[in-house]
Amino acid sequence: MSLLLTDAYVVTMDGERTEHDGGWILVADGRIEAVGADERPEADETASLGGAVVTPGLVNTHHHLYQTLTRARAQEASLFEWLRELYPVWAGIDEEAEYTAARTGLAELALSGCTTVFDHHYVFPRGRSGLVEAEVRAAQELGVRIVASRGSMDLGESDGGLPPDSLVEELDDVLADTERLAELADGDGRVQIAVAPCSPFSVTGRLMEESAELARRLGLALHTHLAETVEEEEYCRELYGCRPVEYLERLGWLAEDVWCAHCVHLDERDVATFAATGTGVAHCPTSNLRLGAGVAPVRPLLDAGVRVGLGVDGSASNERGDLFLEVKQALLVARGRDGPAALTAREALELGTRGGATLLRRDDLGSLEPGKRADLAVWRIDGLELGGAGDPVSGLVLSGPHRVDRLYVGGEEVVRDGRLVRADEQEIAREHRIQARRLAA
Repeated sequence: MSLLLTDAYVVTMDGERTEHDGGWILVADGRIEAVGADERPEADETASLGGAVVTPGLVNTHHHLYQTLTRARAQEASLFEWLRELYPVWAGIDEEAEYTAARTGLAELALSGCTTVFDHHYVFPRGRSGLVEAEVRAAQELGVRIVASRGSMDLGESDGGLPPDSLVEELDDVLADTERLAELADGDGRVQIAVAPCSPFSVTGRLMEESAELARRLGLALHTHLAETVEEEEYCRELYGCRPVEYLERLGWLAEDVWCAHCVHLDERDVATFAATGTGVAHCPTSNLRLGAGVAPVRPLLDAGVRVGLGVDGSASNERGDLFLEVKQALLVARGRDGPAALTAREALELGTRGGATLLRRDDLGSLEPGKRADLAVWRIDGLELGGAGDPVSGLVLSGPHRVDRLYVGGEEVVRDGRLVRADEQEIAREHRIQARRLAA
């Protein structure tokens, strides 16, 4: 079955950043067969998009889905204060709560044009099971791609770490469960697994090293938080005698199979190290602003050739699970840091599409080119907020956020007319309120 989408402004995000005004996209068997603006090919079904902008589906490279249950807490706290307040609440997470939280977060992301979600889950209360499986199930039901991770914490308060001892695990248990969960990955790129120890202040060096060894043996990507706050840098200097990036380099973690979240506090040497090692960065602008952490040096990272994508981060430090908003925020904070020419609208959009795909090592996603997966976001531009915008792409980015009109994942509709196709948004919200109240009790 082939589908031809016509009458669109197609933003391919290919290597030449090709755009087609009055363009079309031919989709068949879950992949893009052709893109153009010349004579239209034949197809089993044709749909006119009425001049809408079509972009690749957005790729979220850092999130904590369980945190949708604890929004708007610790409102004026630094990262460490925020974590200390929320760890005891998160200790109540179970499979039912995780599934409900994941449905809410994934639905939000899909409605913001996101087709692929990386989730960093690192809270595993003792005696609870099925947490990662629950979020994979939620993603499959909604129809989005998920890169689920087996996170971990083994450095508790009694050993100088930040998390309470009740939330840390034994190293051998973490590694065994990680290897078990690796079997959840499918062969169609809908479900992937990554290895993701939490952070330098919650994980021992030994677990970091053995997690990397396991991930590389299994061919899985590696992820962690890094250089998010000044307090983290002070912590690493005191405990390890070096700065966060130096610590990761010492552990053998800086490499092409690694991307790190935040990376706000990098100096020129750190940026050069990331570039030389191929290590990527998940930029989370709203979360970093919300916690007062600062602004990542995105322009210097891009100029050095570092892979950079965007992340919403958890919904307890970014109360909106809207990745299109992060595209706009990335543009604004880059300009606030480095001036009005620091990032263009198209560069910001590229961070949320092609940039994210490169972080996840998915060369089949992130752009609209023949042979790529048919992950497409369709954006209407006939609303009030885009009136008078001579450039539809810049207008779209600068006036965001927006609810996507249509969203295709592997050629299948996940959102139609701004509504979820496979689930009821109101039912998801209703069940979420129940679980949030239960966790707060």
